[in-house]
Amino acid sequence: MHDPADSSRRGIVGGVLSAIRTNPRAWIIAAATAGVIVLGGGSFALGAAVGTPDSKQASVVKTTSPTPTATRTTPPPSRPTATPAAAASRLRTCSVASLAKDGRLGTFEGQVLNAKTGQVLFDRDGSKPAPTASVMKILTTAAALATLGPDYRIPTTVVTGSQPGQVVLVGGGDVTLSRTPSGSDPFYKDAAHLDQLAAQVKKAWAADPAHKDQPITSLVADSSLFSGPVWQPSWDEHEERIVEGSTAYVTALQVDGDRDNPYVLESSRGTDPVARAADAFASDLGGNVTVSDGTAPAGAKQLGQVLSPTVTTMADQALTYSDNTIMETLARLVAIKTGAGNTFAAETEGTVRGLASYGISTAGIHVVDGSGLSDDNRVPPSFLTRLMIKILNRQDGLGMIYDGLPISGETGTLAAGYGRFQGDSSIARGKINAKTGWIDGGYTLAGVVHSADGTPLTFAIFALGNVNNSAMSAIDTLAAGFYRCGDNLSNY
Repeated sequence: MHDPADSSRRGIVGGVLSAIRTNPRAWIIAAATAGVIVLGGGSFALGAAVGTPDSKQASVVKTTSPTPTATRTTPPPSRPTATPAAAASRLRTCSVASLAKDGRLGTFEGQVLNAKTGQVLFDRDGSKPAPTASVMKILTTAAALATLGPDYRIPTTVVTGSQPGQVVLVGGGDVTLSRTPSGSDPFYKDAAHLDQLAAQVKKAWAADPAHKDQPITSLVADSSLFSGPVWQPSWDEHEERIVEGSTAYVTALQVDGDRDNPYVLESSRGTDPVARAADAFASDLGGNVTVSDGTAPAGAKQLGQVLSPTVTTMADQALTYSDNTIMETLARLVAIKTGAGNTFAAETEGTVRGLASYGISTAGIHVVDGSGLSDDNRVPPSFLTRLMIKILNRQDGLGMIYDGLPISGETGTLAAGYGRFQGDSSIARGKINAKTGWIDGGYTLAGVVHSADGTPLTFAIFALGNVNNSAMSAIDTLAAGFYRCGDNLSNY
């Protein structure tokens, strides 16, 4: 059957062929143009299918078209490319917001970091400087490690005096020096003993021909290494020195932290640490020895010396049991070593200089003491969370701080005997290494959480203002919340 459309098509084709024969050059150019249009349309369709232009996919499309005789004299305009979308941040869904709003926390400040990535997971005024309470001991220890060194030992020395029969006991700041008999076990572990020093002095004195027939009759106590007031004005002396028995006057010469009872952590402290030490040493020397205060003559001959435990050993014990007296002497020695001075007023500069070596901004830090007793100290939680990462990674010798931190529900001031990590928060027992703190205006906790999902977190919690002992339970509950959430901890 004849199809009229077929006849029509043949007519059209014939006409086209006739036209090509008449003007072949024009038709070649037209054909090339049509190929470009078709190719562009294909590219557009491909782009629409995938949502964005894709040069790699477009390059696999092959076309055959006549080569134009015209030569392009200007480069084609550059093709716009899509800007890659920013990587989507992880949506974390484990919230502790209600725990952070617990009224027992008073005015709450805090921060939590993923210790592996340094990412801030949770923050409530974390960059705002605030009182630290005994969490300050972490900073004091870090400054001492950087400035004095982990193996430094504090000397207590005896030299000849300026008068016949006279010796001088020179304090170097060792508050662990003990008046208890050698072989006994005072509270401070690995302490040097005065009777050991006395034995050295008597032997050296007797061996010197210049002292023939001249016994030791006079003892001068030299505590001039430290200067200024012996008590920080912002501390509560009656509470800390007498009632609680946690803190001694800050002097360069004393024994057993000037405790009335040298075998226990907390014991009332005396009113004259230098005299207590000097009297005990005079007794160990034997005979009729008078005692006075003074300074050693320049170039005097050394008769004996004993050394404290290392900075590492002292700081470890002070962190575990929150010993204020050790920390005060370390802060003072740091100030002296850095050239800042030998008074309370020098401790800000000394401590900050020591901390600066760790490469963390010290902006906002104000140090009044080494123990954290003063509510005038100021440190942002964010400094602690960043320092704790270095401590956890044992950088620059800081690992000893981690080793000395109390463990939740188990050791030191976080032990069950202190009422810590009870009830619901007991889920985090043994999973948190942290330093506690308490002053009249705040309760604090800072350290490392080994969370349930295996992610190590560093954290700092400050409960400030009108707070009481119930803040400790609220802090434990919040820290246990960090443990449960791990890396899924939300900031909301």
